[in-house]
Amino acid sequence: WIKRGYLALFHKDIPSEPDGKYKTGERKEILAGKDDDLIQDYDLIVVGAGPSGLFCAINSFQKGKRILILEKKNSPGHKLLISGSGQCNITHAGEISDFLEHYGDHGRFLRPALLGFTNCDLISFFARSGLGMVQEKGGKVFPESMQSRDVLNVLTAQCRELGIEIKCGQAARSISRIEDGVLVSCTGGRYRSRLLVMATGGCSYPATGSSGDGYGFARILGHSISEIGPALSPVIIKNYPFSDLAGLSFSDLKISLYRRIKIREHRGDILFTHDGLSGPGILDLSRYIRAGDLIKISFIPEEKREELEKWLVEKSQNDGGKKLTTALAGMPLSLPTGLQLSIRLTKRLLQISGIALDLQLSQLTREKRNRLIDNLTGLSLVVSDVCGFNAAMCTRGGVLTAEVDPKTMQSRLVQGLYLVGEVLDIDGDTGGYNLQAAFSTGMLAARSIKSTFKPS
Repeated sequence: WIKRGYLALFHKDIPSEPDGKYKTGERKEILAGKDDDLIQDYDLIVVGAGPSGLFCAINSFQKGKRILILEKKNSPGHKLLISGSGQCNITHAGEISDFLEHYGDHGRFLRPALLGFTNCDLISFFARSGLGMVQEKGGKVFPESMQSRDVLNVLTAQCRELGIEIKCGQAARSISRIEDGVLVSCTGGRYRSRLLVMATGGCSYPATGSSGDGYGFARILGHSISEIGPALSPVIIKNYPFSDLAGLSFSDLKISLYRRIKIREHRGDILFTHDGLSGPGILDLSRYIRAGDLIKISFIPEEKREELEKWLVEKSQNDGGKKLTTALAGMPLSLPTGLQLSIRLTKRLLQISGIALDLQLSQLTREKRNRLIDNLTGLSLVVSDVCGFNAAMCTRGGVLTAEVDPKTMQSRLVQGLYLVGEVLDIDGDTGGYNLQAAFSTGMLAARSIKSTFKPS
C-alpha cells in the first residue's frame, strides 16, 4: 500500500459525550493521505508534549539524532499548567518503595520505573536546572515558586537547548506501521521514524488535549485497552443530605465501598460538596467506584460502637434532661473518638436517623439509639455517579500493562513503540504520584531508546 502511493484506511476511537467520556466502539474514519506528500524523517517521534513526553525526549537526546515532539494544542503542557490548581504537586516525599501502594492494582508494574528514577532524582533534576522544591505538610512536593509554569519552562528550555523540535498544532490523524518504523500523519504534515513514543495522556480535562486519542492509536497498532473511566474524581450522591453543609471537611475517616459485598476499604480526608463527596479519601477511592455502589462513612470507628453505646446509656441515666444534640456536640474527644461533631452535622445526622432535634437523652429509646449509632459508625450513601472527565484529575484504564515491558516501557507487540504516562493502565493517588509516574516512565523509556541509538 505504501509503495502504491496510499495508506490503508484507519479508524480511531473517539470521545463522544459532552463530558468527554470515552466510548469504545464508536469510530471515525481517517484517511492518512497520499504517499507523494512530503514526509519528514526523524530518529525519534514523541506524540504528546506533556511531562512524560517532554522528559522522555530530553533524556533520549543524543548528538546528531533528530527528535520531534508533536503536540495537538497550540502550546506544550496544557494539563501540566493546571495541575495542583496551577501550583504543580510534582511528587511526594518519603521512600520511593512506599510509592508502589499508591497506584491501585498496578504499582508492581511501575516498580522498575520508580526505583530507576526516584522522587529524589526528580527533585535533583529540577534543582540542577535552577528550580528548587519545597515540601508541604503531609509530604506533597511543589516547586518553590508554587507555579506550574516554572516546571514547564524548565522542560521546554531544555528542549530548545538540545535542539529538540516541538511542533504544536499537530493533531495526529493516524499512526501506521511501515516497513522501517512508523508513519504519523498530522493535520499539518507527515512524519516518519523508526522509534515512536506514545505520550498522549488519558481522557481527563479534555480541553487540555487529553481526549483519549492515544487509546485509539494504540488499538490500531494491536494493543488492548482496558475499560476507561474517570479517576481522582468527586462522586455524586443520590438524595444527598448535606448540600447546605458544603465545605465541611473531616480528617482521616474510614470509607467502605460496597457492591452487594464490601469490595474496598480506605482511610482519608473527606469534603462535603454541594452534590456529593470529594477530598483525598474519596478521590483516591474513586478509581473503584461505580454508579449504584454504596459508600459507608465512619465518623466514629466501628470498633468504638460498644463504647459509644455505653456512653449514651450512662448520659441518659445521669443527665436525662439534656438535649441529645447538645450532648453529642459536647462529646469528649476521648469518648469514644477523636472526632469533634459540629452542631450542624449533629443535627443533620439526627434528622437522617429520624430523631427529633429537641429530643432529651431520657427519651432516647434503644431503637433510636441503634439507628443513631449505625449512622455515626457507618453512614450509608448511594452513589448516583462518578463525576466525568471534566472534573477527574486522571484516567483509570488504558493500554494493558501486560503488553508493555516494565523494564523499558517498550511495547511487547510493536518493535520501536514506547508507551509512557497516563496512556498506560496506571493511575495514582493524589499527592504527586501521577506526575512522578509520568517522569519515571518517561525516563525509563528514554534510557532504552538512547541505548538503541548508534553514535553519529
